[in-house]
Amino acid sequence: MRRIQFIEFHDQPWFPSSIRDDITDALQFGLSFLKAYAPIAPLLHGPLDSASSRSIVDMCSGGGGPWLYLSRKLGGAAQAIHVCLTDKYPNLRAFQNFSGASENRITFCPDPVDAMNVPGELTGFRTMFTSFHHFSPKQARAILQNAVDDGQNIGIFEMTRRAPLTLGLMFPWALMPLFFTPWIRPFRWSRLLRTYVIPIVPFVFLFDGIVSCLRTYRPEELREMVEKLTENGYRWQIGEQSGTAAEMPITYLIGCAPARP
Repeated sequence: MRRIQFIEFHDQPWFPSSIRDDITDALQFGLSFLKAYAPIAPLLHGPLDSASSRSIVDMCSGGGGPWLYLSRKLGGAAQAIHVCLTDKYPNLRAFQNFSGASENRITFCPDPVDAMNVPGELTGFRTMFTSFHHFSPKQARAILQNAVDDGQNIGIFEMTRRAPLTLGLMFPWALMPLFFTPWIRPFRWSRLLRTYVIPIVPFVFLFDGIVSCLRTYRPEELREMVEKLTENGYRWQIGEQSGTAAEMPITYLIGCAPARP
C-alpha cells in the first residue's frame, strides 16, 4: 500500500481552535484509556540513560500525549523525569490539567513550537507520538536533522499503520467518542453538541484516522530517511514493538547522539 500525503482536518491552520481542542481531548482520553503506548516504555530507558539529563521535550503533544502514565513507569523518586509538552497549536487547558495531575512533573510551553525548528532553550530527549506522519518526507527529515544538529536524542512512535487491519479499526475507533465523551474533563456543553447533535468529533476521528494510517511511514521508509541525514555518529533503532499479541504493533525510530568524551 503506497503512502499518501493528504490532509487531516485537525492539523490545518484554518481549523477552529475550539473544535481542534475537542478532537485532541478526545484522542487523548481514548489513547490514555487504552494505554496504547505502554509497550514502548522499555525502549525509552536507553535514550534517557544516555542523555545528560532526564528531561523530555514532547513535540506535537495534542491533548497531552501518553506521558501521564509513561512518566510513572519510567521515573521513581531516585530518577524522576521531567516532561515539557509542546505543540504548534497548544491545547493550554489540557496541558494545565496534565501539569496538575502529574504534580508538576509534566510542564508545558505555552507558545507555539515548530518541530522542525525547536527553540534552543528546549533541551532534552525529543519525542513524538502519533504525529510524525503529519509531515511530508522533506519536513520529516527536517525534524530529524534539527535534532541531530542540536545534539538531542529523538524518539518517534506511531500506533497507526498502512495495513488493512489498522484501517478497519478506525471505524470502531470513530465510535468511541460516543461512549466516553461525558467523562472528558473539563466538561463542556459544546463538546456534547459537537459529538452527539452535530457529530463533528466522530466524523473527524474517522476521516483523520484513515488518513493517518495512509500516510504513516513504514520502518523501511524511516531507514531511507535516516540515510539521507547529515549526521555525526548517531545510533539509530528502527522497527516495530508490541507488548502482547492483543496489542497493536508500534512503529518506532530512536536516534541517540554519540557519547560525549
